[in-house]
Amino acid sequence: MGPDALNCWGLARAVRHEVYGLPLLPEYGRHEKASPGAQRDYQLQADLMEQCAPDPGAIAAVFRGQLCIHVGVVIEAEGRLAVLETNQRTGCRWLRITDFERRYLRVIYYRDKPNAD
Repeated sequence: MGPDALNCWGLARAVRHEVYGLPLLPEYGRHEKASPGAQRDYQLQADLMEQCAPDPGAIAAVFRGQLCIHVGVVIEAEGRLAVLETNQRTGCRWLRITDFERRYLRVIYYRDKPNAD
């Protein structure tokens, strides 16, 4: 990944905001997968969102044990729900929800909490 490329969180932020018109989520900087900083930032963001079923614009958080190791964003592709992700090994790609969940055994989806107004 070059210095101007998006990491998995950056891609999820951009797609949610630019494609689905959702609020731009904070940028937390780059972290090593499963680092203490990455886990802290995951928890900060998860506390501001709610768990949900897959829906366009939802964050797909991937876990190994209790550690969040990767994220993607739910999109519509070819009339079906899919997860758009990027990583250094495969680059940017989308996988249907069932394929994403088969590849990553524990996935939790998050959406923005509704306004309490």
